[in-house]
Amino acid sequence: MQKKDCFYLGKIVKKHSFKGEVVIKLDTDEPELYRNMESVFVDLGNNLVPFFIEKSSLSKDTFLRVKFEDVSTEADADAILKSGIYLPLDLLPKLSGNKFYYHEVIGFTVVDQNFGEVGIITNINDKAAQPLFEIDREGSDVFIPMIDDFIKKIDRENKIVEVETPQGLIDLYLE
Repeated sequence: MQKKDCFYLGKIVKKHSFKGEVVIKLDTDEPELYRNMESVFVDLGNNLVPFFIEKSSLSKDTFLRVKFEDVSTEADADAILKSGIYLPLDLLPKLSGNKFYYHEVIGFTVVDQNFGEVGIITNINDKAAQPLFEIDREGSDVFIPMIDDFIKKIDRENKIVEVETPQGLIDLYLE
């Protein structure tokens, strides 16, 4: 399994017991969806390695306490500490309407209700305070904040994201 075929679910943040249990900080708004997983992929040295779960329990919102098979000592747990946790993309719950996963809209065309066709989404920049659509418009970069009020429609069938941005926002990048 490769990272491009998976989504990031969280990170092993600490050991829980001397018997190899660890705590995973889940990066999700719906942690209860991941309460009863059978296995996950652990990122070890840029390789995704399958780990099978003996038992798990959800605690404190987005923390999942996990006992993996074959991780039975503190040293075993230390070896996987701070590792990323991944699951195959096909396990993501399907979203509809104007909700979407970042990876899902890469390659979609952005059309602004006032400006017209803006360009193709090449990336989602989620490092800023507000996530941004990074859009290629004939070699120029255009950045549009991913604000619910701006996003009018996600047309998955035609691969179009319809937005309505404030007058002049797109022109700022093109002058």
